[in-house]
Amino acid sequence: MEFRQLKYFMEVARKEHVTQAAEELHIAQSAISRQIANLENELNVQLFIREGRNVKLTPMGKVFLKRVDRAMSEIDLALQDIREFLDPERGEIRVGFPHSLAAYTLPRVVSEFRKEHPNVRFLLRQGMVDQLLEDLVDGDIDLALVSPVPEDNPEVQGHILFTEEMIAILPPQHPLAGSKSLRLEQLRSEPFVVFRSGFKLRTIVMDACQRAGFTPKIAFEGEETDTIRGLVAAGLGVGLLPAISLRESGPINPVHVSISEPKVTRTVGYATSKSRKLSPTDEVFQEFLWGFYNKGS
Repeated sequence: MEFRQLKYFMEVARKEHVTQAAEELHIAQSAISRQIANLENELNVQLFIREGRNVKLTPMGKVFLKRVDRAMSEIDLALQDIREFLDPERGEIRVGFPHSLAAYTLPRVVSEFRKEHPNVRFLLRQGMVDQLLEDLVDGDIDLALVSPVPEDNPEVQGHILFTEEMIAILPPQHPLAGSKSLRLEQLRSEPFVVFRSGFKLRTIVMDACQRAGFTPKIAFEGEETDTIRGLVAAGLGVGLLPAISLRESGPINPVHVSISEPKVTRTVGYATSKSRKLSPTDEVFQEFLWGFYNKGS
């Protein structure tokens, strides 16, 4: 079994068409057909069935593709490790991030890092924190910027970069809008605008209200910081957002008031896999993160 046979097999499986696969690989169609036939003879199993001009994987072909795809991914990572060992400044970093860090934290970090390391490439994946941690464990990403930072996960290691305050946001006409600070208990009768279930920021808000002695009445559930901020500004309810997310402004803006009791904060940082060692390029990025935030940036 040869490496090129597996490469040809995967391309034909993706295209479901031998001619299109040959064009993509810039080789003759006959060469692909011959190598696929050799592979099937060696395995003693049929991998494809013909359907007109197209081809489809057989059931065993689908099983084989799944395994080969995983093996080729490991080979790609091995080659990447070698390239980065020879020159970490030309490596690739696969980073996951949640929505709450997308508007300010991630762009700022990537921008500043690239000033010092312009040849490093980023592959970015956005998602909810729990999904990002699964991606990290599965090896789909190398590092996940997250908030809150996981503390007791058996498979990932959390690294806290900073802790930030959660701020109450109120409609401009709200009776407490002119206050320097408020107790969260003062909002017990208010409708709340929160993130939908599954978002970590929702959990922080719900837990804070429970500590203040009440369960908030939910007026609206959203997925975007801008949406929550805008609906509060329009008078639909009140909410809590991280201080860093309030640096941006929109056409209408809520009033920001600090919470004196209970103190509500969230940790921000990144997570890495406990079972995989960071690549040299990942280590360069990790060192940058610690230096960037320890400077008080």
